[in-house]
Amino acid sequence: MRHQREDKTLARNYQEKWKYLISEYELVKGRKHTRYRFVGEFYKAHNISRQLFNKIYNRYSKSGLAEDLLPQKRGPRWKARLPEACIEEEVISYRKRGLNRYEICAMLERKHGKRLVSPSGIYNISRRHGMNRLRQSEREEKRRIIKERPGELGHVDCHYIRKDLISNNKKQYYLVCIVDSYSRIAWAEVLDNIKSLNVMFATMRMFNIIKHDYDIQFEEILSDNGAEFASRNNIDHHPFERMLKELGLKHAYTRPYRPQTNGKAERFWRTLKEDLLESGFDSIEQLKEELFEYLIYYNDIRPHQALGGIPPKTFLYNPSTN
Repeated sequence: MRHQREDKTLARNYQEKWKYLISEYELVKGRKHTRYRFVGEFYKAHNISRQLFNKIYNRYSKSGLAEDLLPQKRGPRWKARLPEACIEEEVISYRKRGLNRYEICAMLERKHGKRLVSPSGIYNISRRHGMNRLRQSEREEKRRIIKERPGELGHVDCHYIRKDLISNNKKQYYLVCIVDSYSRIAWAEVLDNIKSLNVMFATMRMFNIIKHDYDIQFEEILSDNGAEFASRNNIDHHPFERMLKELGLKHAYTRPYRPQTNGKAERFWRTLKEDLLESGFDSIEQLKEELFEYLIYYNDIRPHQALGGIPPKTFLYNPSTN
């Protein structure tokens, strides 16, 4: 009995068919065919689609190999889908720290300057290593995310204050904050507007306070894409962007409509609201005074869940206590 896999008759017939069609097609293109005047008539007569014919014709024209006339599997070859071993190791190391596939993809792209593996590829790597579901220890590690030293990344954000929070107040006030990603040391200031120039000066004051009181010098700032923070096409003339450039700080931007990218700042606003901004104030001066006292309490005394129940200042100077 003849084995089907060893029989090349079907492949030869397929190749001969396509060689004939290609020769016919070239006659039509050269206006030498006696039957077909237009290629549309040629496609219709042989019941083939323009897309399929052009794909096979272009592939065969480039290589000249008869094998390229045969049907081929769709998608990339399996070896091309496997990332390099060093990239896979990086994915696993980030996964152990609790990052999801989108966060890992962003971290790798920022580190290497280009996308080396897609979110779905990261998921496949995690699944191969049995890490597609986070264990409890990895969930706890994610709460720390993800920096290794003070000042490596600062989260900056703005937040509005309800008008009725201050007695007899008809003016809108705002808060701007900065949170150190490593230690959770935070500071905030009250503003009467969030124009970029005003936010810039407030941020500079917060830089100075955190440097003086906690010896933290920031290297990179993460903000949203609001007009008070961002102008990627006009950096030299935008106050906040220009300030970061003059100070030699990198500026990272959150993904649009993804506030969780700046999650540490968002979590700080939630804590501040629960602890301080639920009760009213007699004046804006009282709010500023109580905010100042609360920030000292928040940084120096208040236990922080993500730091294992110790205050940010204690963690900053003695992380081993966690």
